[in-house]
This record gives sequence, C-alpha cells and structure tokens, in this order.
Amino acid sequence: MKYEQINNKLFIENRKRFVAQMKPNSIAIFTSNDIFPRNGDSAFKYRQGSDIFYLSGLDQEETILVLYPDAPVAAYKEVAYVRETNEHIAVWEGEKYTKEKAREVSGINSISWNDNFLNAQLGAMLNQASHIYLNLNENDRAESKIATQDVRLFNELKAKYPLHNFERSAPIMAALRSIKQEIEIDIMQDACNITESAFRKVLDFVKPGIMEYEVEAEIIAEFIRKRGNGHAYEPIVASGANACVLHYVENNRECKDGDLLLMDFGCEYANYASDLTRTIPVNGKFSPRQKEVYQACLNVHHKANDLMNPGITLNEYNSEVKKLMQSALIDISLIDKTAAQKEKDALTLKYFPHGTSHYLGLDVHDIGNRYAKMEENMCFTIEPGIYIREEGIGIRIENDFIVKSGKNIDLMKNIPIEVDEIEDLMNA
Repeated sequence: MKYEQINNKLFIENRKRFVAQMKPNSIAIFTSNDIFPRNGDSAFKYRQGSDIFYLSGLDQEETILVLYPDAPVAAYKEVAYVRETNEHIAVWEGEKYTKEKAREVSGINSISWNDNFLNAQLGAMLNQASHIYLNLNENDRAESKIATQDVRLFNELKAKYPLHNFERSAPIMAALRSIKQEIEIDIMQDACNITESAFRKVLDFVKPGIMEYEVEAEIIAEFIRKRGNGHAYEPIVASGANACVLHYVENNRECKDGDLLLMDFGCEYANYASDLTRTIPVNGKFSPRQKEVYQACLNVHHKANDLMNPGITLNEYNSEVKKLMQSALIDISLIDKTAAQKEKDALTLKYFPHGTSHYLGLDVHDIGNRYAKMEENMCFTIEPGIYIREEGIGIRIENDFIVKSGKNIDLMKNIPIEVDEIEDLMNA
C-alpha cells in the first residue's frame, strides 16, 4: 500500500464497539470485496470493502473476518482468514500478508489461511452460535445487480443453517462508522491536505486553451506523488456550460477565456475519502456577474456551516439550507420573490437541484442515517451550488466538516475559497 500503516488501535477499538452491539451467543462474518473482471484476463483495480477494512485494517483480497465474542474457545473470539501465498503468487502478484503481518496490521491474534474458512472450523463455530450477523449492502443509494461475496455467503449459509437466526450488521455499521474516531479524523485530514496540494497546483496551471483532461492529469499526478490511493470518486472537471451537468465526467473540452471551471475531486488516502469542489475563472479573473453568483453561493456555504449542529437531522438541515439558497437566488435576480412563494421549492430547484450535504468517510457517500440527529464527530460535506444554464454558469463550492457542539472543524480550511484568494493566486 502507498499509505503509511494505520495504528491498529483504531481497528481494535472498532471491533470492541461492534461486538458490544451484538446479541448474546452471536457470530458475525465480514468478507472482502470481489476482484471484478474487466476484459479478457484483466481485472479492475482492487479496492477493499469498507466495512471489513473498518474492523480489521486488512487491505487485501480474499480476506474474511469472523467475530464470535461468546465463543467457547478463546481462539475463535475473533479470527481473520487471509490468502495463503506461495512462490507463484510472489512472482506474479508480489507480496501478500504473512500471518505475522496480518496480526500487526489488524491487532487480531488468531490468523488463519482462508482455505480453512468454510470447512470444519467455521462449522464448529456456527454449531455453537445462535445468531449469525451478515453484512449486506444497505446503503440507500446503492443500485447493484451483482451477487457480491456477501450475497453469495448469505445464500450458502441460509441453505446450510436454516434454523439459525440471521441478523443484520449494516445498521450497526452505519451507526458506528458515522461517528469518526480521532485516528480517522487525522487520516481524513491527510486526504484533504493532499487534495489541497492538488488544487494549488491547478491554480498555477489553469489558463485559456488548456483541456479539461489536462487539469485532471495535474490532479492525479499530485495525488500519487503524495501517496494517495488515487481519486476517491470519478473527478468532474467542467468548464463553461459543462458545469451545469451535475455528474459531468467526460473532461474533454477546451477551457476558454471567460469561462468558469468547476472542479469536483478528492484524494482517497488510506481508503478514506476527501471531497472538494471549487469553481475558478479560467483566465484568472471573475467577471462581475460570475463574482456576484459565486459570492452568493459562498454566502450560503458559510451560513450552512452555522446550521450544521448536533441535534438537527440531515433532512431538516437540507430543508433549511434550501431556504437560504432561495433568498440568495432572489438577491441575484434569478427568481422573483412573489413567484418563489407561489411555486414553493420549484424555482429554487431549477437552479439548485441537489442536496447540500452527505456523510463522508471510507466512502465518499458514506453510510449513515439521514433521519437520525447529527452528533459530534460525524463528518459531512457542505456543497451548495448555483447552475444557470441560460448563462452558461455553474458554480459549486464544497468543503468537508467534522461536526462539533461549538465550532465545526473544517478539514479544508486552508484551501483557498474566497474570490480574492483565488484571483491573487492565479495571477501571482
């Protein structure tokens, strides 16, 4: 892995927090992501499953974690199964975990080879347990038709052990992962710092005539240079009217004099995501209208941060920010106050069609309960946007925040955001 090894105290504590929520005499099983085929004999770049990584730190394919806190045998209380290496694998794929390294990374004493998993060892544990926790993908944004390893394991165990009680790990994981530990916050700050470095490179690089994909190249180069995994999500580099397409990822247009350039990107470091959006003038100077719209969006961004406090739900918060945006759109003459009152949210949604914030962590759209109240040490983005198709202007401004009862922690506080900062750096 490119990143520095994480202190295994994080994973030890995360497992303690999870097993504390389990029913008596229960066993929980977590599996790695599959290696997904691409074409022929090639596969997509591997990314470990976020939940098993959260609980073990083991960042390798074909890993399985079993937690059985009430096991009658001490060695079965927590076991990690990893892929056994050999000379062929060493030559063709490189280093894999030894048992000693897996212990060091995870803090788990009982390490076994994964070919022992579905044999008598697991059967001995399951025959003693009453409940089996399995971890299906319950992210409410998920739309997958693929039978993942978690799904296949559920089907296999359900057929083999029909009299056991099957339980859901996902609600427990969502609650745990939404509250960030200090080590996690430090890692996310590292990810944001790398993202900052890339953005500053871009400010010095952008000028009329460059292509959007050239900007994307500058970003990924800096990510890799600073030991990042790569992009936390597909980057958006959208100039001119492209910025009004919310998920524009072609990044193939020329950046022209007088255009704005909207960039939505974030480094993934140690499997933790960052998520930044900035909008800058290609020629280094905002026009009066661009500056007016940008400042309106930035004002909503700042006020949204003031609204984000423990005790408010994400839905309540997004509703309040929508009111702020409606006022901002009236101020810059995009919508009429009387018409806005009649149409309610319809006119606001024309220029601001998405939510303001989402959970952030091991996934860029991290798991969490949008109906639950915000708590300290939750992490959210704040990303208002104004999109004026008829003017070819699209502006979005986004930072990542840790919720606190006093002042929220802005993980991107050092990244230029004000009009004067951006213009000064681009024209230095």
